[in-house]
Amino acid sequence: MDCLKKSSLFSLPFFLLYFSIILSFNNGVNASHKVFPGLQSTSAVDVKNVHRTRYHFQPPKNWINDPNAPMYFNGVYHLFYQYNPYGSVWGNIVWAHSVSTDLINWIPLEPAIYPSKVFDKYGTWSGSATILPNNKPIILYTGIVDAKNTQVQNYAIPADLSDPFLRKWIKPDNNPLIDADVNINKTQFRDPTTCWLGQDGYWRTLIGSLWGNKGMAILYKSRDLMKWTKVQQPLHSVDGTGNWECPDFFPVLLRGTNGLDASYKGKNIKYVLKVSLDVTRFEYYTVGIYDTKKDMYIPDKTSIDGWKGLRLDYGNYYASKSFYDPSKNRRIVWGWANESDTVNDDVKKGWAGIQTIPRKVWLDSSGKQLVQWPVEELESLRGHKIQLSNRKLNKGDKIEVKGITPAQADVEVIFSFSSLDKAEPFDPNWANLYAQDVCAIKGSTVQGGLGPFGLLTLASQNLEEYTPVFFRVFNAQDKYKVLMCSDASRSTLENAKTMYKPSFAGYVDVDLTNKTLSLRSLIDHSVVESFGAGGKTCITSRVYPTLAIYDNAHLFVFNNGTETIKIESLNAWSMGKPKMNWSFGHSSY
Repeated sequence: MDCLKKSSLFSLPFFLLYFSIILSFNNGVNASHKVFPGLQSTSAVDVKNVHRTRYHFQPPKNWINDPNAPMYFNGVYHLFYQYNPYGSVWGNIVWAHSVSTDLINWIPLEPAIYPSKVFDKYGTWSGSATILPNNKPIILYTGIVDAKNTQVQNYAIPADLSDPFLRKWIKPDNNPLIDADVNINKTQFRDPTTCWLGQDGYWRTLIGSLWGNKGMAILYKSRDLMKWTKVQQPLHSVDGTGNWECPDFFPVLLRGTNGLDASYKGKNIKYVLKVSLDVTRFEYYTVGIYDTKKDMYIPDKTSIDGWKGLRLDYGNYYASKSFYDPSKNRRIVWGWANESDTVNDDVKKGWAGIQTIPRKVWLDSSGKQLVQWPVEELESLRGHKIQLSNRKLNKGDKIEVKGITPAQADVEVIFSFSSLDKAEPFDPNWANLYAQDVCAIKGSTVQGGLGPFGLLTLASQNLEEYTPVFFRVFNAQDKYKVLMCSDASRSTLENAKTMYKPSFAGYVDVDLTNKTLSLRSLIDHSVVESFGAGGKTCITSRVYPTLAIYDNAHLFVFNNGTETIKIESLNAWSMGKPKMNWSFGHSSY
């Protein structure tokens, strides 16, 4: 979403006013479902492809948002997602449906769910899929029943289980399954999670909501998935966070990278609760324990609950959804990256929104945070490869990476340094700032000690435009702090006043004993997805260069710190384009 800079230097009233003003500009982003009546059915006359991604998932035109209910069923991956068949802004939302056998090459199908019944006449919003023990899938989704935005929870089932692609879905007439009671805000009551089966034989699901300004995950129980009862207290809630959207709740192993089904009942596990915050348009998660007797989730003391907590991605990433993949015993998370230009820009170019590359996710060995990494299938798109190794970068040096397609590439690099002595002091005044505020202050051109060093992606030859992804190491008295930035502030010469060009950043919890840092960046024309320290910190940026496009894009490795940096190894690949046949998909409903 159009994530915003936040600083503790603001007083609370000014801070809230600041947020309300900035969010009103919206930048074409609609987690809160802002309606543009005059635009939502405006078809593109001429779809512009200059900034379209090539190996990220996006349909040929029109608006997309949340990946609703990704699932693996009988050898096929299913991706359902919010889609506007008639325009490139939010509206007319249906559940578009595509299938794949490898998460990379997709076949689009007709919409699986669309407004057609009294219980979803005004909208079919996000939800989740659950594979039941009898190997039958069921989808829970949010329906909008009236013009007042009243939200209920419905279900849908496949019309024909023998169809390998599950093309048709039925919405039985006993919907809705769950109505909001008098103690729930009926207009902020949405996005049911994947169901899990408790030891007591009851199924459970969470629904995102709020009470006052307290965000909450409301818990419901059912013996048969048809009759649901609200548990007295929410599974978890936090004051001052605003509405919770797209909650996700799943177990993770304390050791190893394997994933777990949502109903797993074994030992040596933790639980993860992820929520998308409608106010900040960021996603936050905590790691903790699930008290099955009290039906309560308790975050660990090392997990901050709220706006300063951990994020799945510190950039342009929202409404993510995870699922368990039994074929490879892994959990995969999928997110949505909206556009960072204006609504008018989206209408002109005829499309808006992409899905990020699906990521395998697991618990770090520290037990404090998640680790994410692009699914291994992505490597099938790697083409021509170039390598660099044992190359030194002194202060001010930059080396161009030649021989690949810099606008469409996968780059992995390991940096090393001989000493931490030149790490600059961490200013105590930054202690209450967000990482992206520090990145805005100490950008890629501000000379440091140990850093800034990293990649200049989607760069023009003379650096009029570039998106740097870099590290900077600070000495914070008794420890070192590693800042990772993906800075869009110099990414384009166009729309300087209206384009959203933030300095995204997060801190990397990494042991620097071996004095190395790794970085992987997936570059795809208007998106740069980056993974620091093997996936401990992830940042997605959307950028729109005017000079650094197609063959005029360049890639550099740079160092603007006084400490010499060594490129231990750099592997970069030109990336191919998946096979997608859109000729028969997305028919009108």
